[in-house]
Amino acid sequence: MTLSLADDGTALSITKGDLQILRYVYRPDNDQFESPRPYFEPLYDLAGHQVSLYRPHDHVWHKGIALSLPNAGPENFWGGRTFRRGKGYVDEKNDGAMVHQEFTELTSDENGVKAVERLDWITEDGRHFFSETRSFTVTVLSDDTWVLSFSTAFTNDTQDTVVMGSPTTEGRENAGYGGFFWRGPRSFTEGRVYTADGEGGDEMMGVRGDWMAFRGAHDSVDAASTLVFTDHPENPGAPVKWFVRTTPFAAVCPAPFFDTELPMAPGDTVTLRHAVAICNGDTGVEGAAKAAELAAAELARLG
Repeated sequence: MTLSLADDGTALSITKGDLQILRYVYRPDNDQFESPRPYFEPLYDLAGHQVSLYRPHDHVWHKGIALSLPNAGPENFWGGRTFRRGKGYVDEKNDGAMVHQEFTELTSDENGVKAVERLDWITEDGRHFFSETRSFTVTVLSDDTWVLSFSTAFTNDTQDTVVMGSPTTEGRENAGYGGFFWRGPRSFTEGRVYTADGEGGDEMMGVRGDWMAFRGAHDSVDAASTLVFTDHPENPGAPVKWFVRTTPFAAVCPAPFFDTELPMAPGDTVTLRHAVAICNGDTGVEGAAKAAELAAAELARLG
């Protein structure tokens, strides 16, 4: 199903017919404290219901879906304060930015939309830190499901070993967030989490698996949506540990550094690949498993 692509110099807008299903902001105007970085927001299911949240008052650095990493050695590419062992959350003035340089590919055809982007990671004090190449595709699978596939490869361009981690590797229990992070709408609070082993809620924090789904309800209308996230089997630490919350807010993140640090020597590259299927309605566990299989196949095509 053909999608339309528009670029206004700040963001890409992807539409199916008259419905915008995704906006990718690649030149954000956020404050440095929020670690300015590209993000996917808003996102809609094919029934036109929004399935993301931008800059919530409780965590203003949350932006729809974004690659966000809170503990990159001494630097923070998540936003806000940094958790340090024995200190808690401290403002270290270390909120870096992921800065768009160029799109090396930007296409839209009967197979969907594809973008390949080059970015530089710049520390708050202005030093070049990492270089990154990311790719993503958007494809419509049916009248009620579309898929965002995402791949990133970031390289340590410093002269030091950079240890990738999370607040949990710094000592905060069950706070292993960092990676391909999604923040859901307020109405998704107390939603249901689906995995290959069944369904639940906040007790699913830290489980391992190839996929995880989140079903949430919408205000004002009798409708629900399900987002099905997948992790690539060649990602670090696969099958990944999942960071998930249903309360006090809805969030999902395949977290490769949840409780295990990964040292990146100078010149080392880390590759992360994920996909998310956005489905109309409540798929249930069985439907989520089928959507995860389809999303994984789309991710494999991205490479």
